[in-house]
Amino acid sequence: MKAQSLFGKAGRTTIFHIFSAALGLIMIYPILWLAGSSFKGPSEIWRRAYSLIPENPTFVNYINGWKGFGGTSFAVYYRNSFIYTITATLFTMVSSAVVGYGFARIKFKGRNFLFACMLVTMMIPPQIQIIPQYIVFCKLGWVNSYLPLIVPRLFGQAFFIFMFVQFMRGLPKELDEAAEIDGCGRGRIFTSIHLPLLKPVIFTGSIFSFYWTWNDFFTPLVYLNNPKRYTLSVALRSFSDPSGLTDWGATFAMSFLSLVPVIILFIAFQKYLVQGIATTGLKG
Repeated sequence: MKAQSLFGKAGRTTIFHIFSAALGLIMIYPILWLAGSSFKGPSEIWRRAYSLIPENPTFVNYINGWKGFGGTSFAVYYRNSFIYTITATLFTMVSSAVVGYGFARIKFKGRNFLFACMLVTMMIPPQIQIIPQYIVFCKLGWVNSYLPLIVPRLFGQAFFIFMFVQFMRGLPKELDEAAEIDGCGRGRIFTSIHLPLLKPVIFTGSIFSFYWTWNDFFTPLVYLNNPKRYTLSVALRSFSDPSGLTDWGATFAMSFLSLVPVIILFIAFQKYLVQGIATTGLKG
């Protein structure tokens, strides 16, 4: 009976791993196909569409794609995306942490009402907000610049504020009380006590913010008109020409290159991502 029990447990474990591996392969197949197609010649891309390994690997797609279009290389779009993503992520994390500290630790009139209003904004689709925002930014003369993309991040984002609030509510209040007895003010308590303890949620929020900002297509498309200021997502869309002849090999090559920073970030900070999700109440 014991041997049968061990065999049954080993069998279930084997089946689970096989199923997980098959599911993981299905999920990662599009990325593998994209990587393989970026090394295929023009005739091979569609002739052997389902093959992951090219017959005659070539780097021509990367050379042609890196040249960009309109006299602007993809190095410019990479630079624009990094400037936009890193600045927006930095502003989001700093402002969201400060606002989250206010909701979690400071008692003031109307706190619960304002917190509920903040949560409601998470349910509003960005497509509804874009028209009034565009009118405001157009009046300010900010269109065709990075200001409409970055300045709103200075006021925090509801999702990340919620993450910080959830984490801070789990911290002992005795830490704040002990610091107040020692004469620390709100600013000193936040920077010296709370901020070092916020590393898990800061890493998690930074990764999420980086992903979403890096892949953001709609917002840069609305506000950026000059091709030299395009981000990677907008440039990739402009690189393909539905009405003419599209160099699909170069498009696939640049699309795969656009995924490289995201993949590296996930591999490098996977531990912090899992830790942050586990400690901020975002588990499913």
